[in-house]
Amino acid sequence: QRGILRPDGERLAGFDGMKKDHVAQDVALAAASDARLAHVTVGDSVRIGLLQIAALFPGISRSGITMVGGLWRGLSHEDAARFAFLLATPVILAAGVLKLPSLAGSAGDDIHGQVAVGFVICGITAYISIRFLVKYFETKTLTPFAIYSLIIGLASIAHFA
Repeated sequence: QRGILRPDGERLAGFDGMKKDHVAQDVALAAASDARLAHVTVGDSVRIGLLQIAALFPGISRSGITMVGGLWRGLSHEDAARFAFLLATPVILAAGVLKLPSLAGSAGDDIHGQVAVGFVICGITAYISIRFLVKYFETKTLTPFAIYSLIIGLASIAHFA
């Protein structure tokens, strides 16, 4: 018999099935979102991507401005968040590939283990963060993030001006 044990020794046989159903539901939601994102035009993608230039200003987040652009182009909160993360993937991958030769060479001597551990931890943390944010944006808005960005931006301008 499958399942996990309760403190009284009885098995919760339905737990495995619930987990499988939950994973299947997540996969179905992701597939539906992918289908909706496939209908975003190249022009809209370029417009949303160009908004990332605004992230050069203090307090403006690259992913935040990309999500705002997605919302302006008619995407749902969840789809805008997924699009922002998908748009970041090639840039992050390219930055990592660009940095790898220096880490593998003499500049990376004596830190290969730390780099490997950092790579794994960053991957796990990124996965958890993205999963949380996509779930958050299914029901919530960007307002708290916008307020935070505004405060940090104004503080940065005041501090560095």
